[in-house]
Amino acid sequence: MSDCLFCKFVNGDIKPDTVYEDDDVLAFRDINPQAPTHILVIPKQHISTLNDLQPKDEAVIGKLYLAAKKVADQEGIADAGYRTVINCNEQAGQTVFHIHLHLLGGRTMAWPPG
Repeated sequence: MSDCLFCKFVNGDIKPDTVYEDDDVLAFRDINPQAPTHILVIPKQHISTLNDLQPKDEAVIGKLYLAAKKVADQEGIADAGYRTVINCNEQAGQTVFHIHLHLLGGRTMAWPPG
């Protein structure tokens, strides 16, 4: 999608602060971090929201979480704990319409989160 910021990251048009990449997933530091560690994990395939997922996309979500696990370990937050969040649409706080998993850690998280 030509006007999608995250697709521009995937295509190499814009260079994010990448911390992990494989054939299906890209992970990079959030430019407005909400925790000491705040990384976004995105599929390289454009899917606008969770509502747009299809059965054929089932593996995409698993790959996001497996990448988040790797990044949490790489960032040294896996043992202490971390939070993963996917926002869906504006009222939930989604601002870039390309699904992305927030990986947050490095501090104690409050509950409820919202």
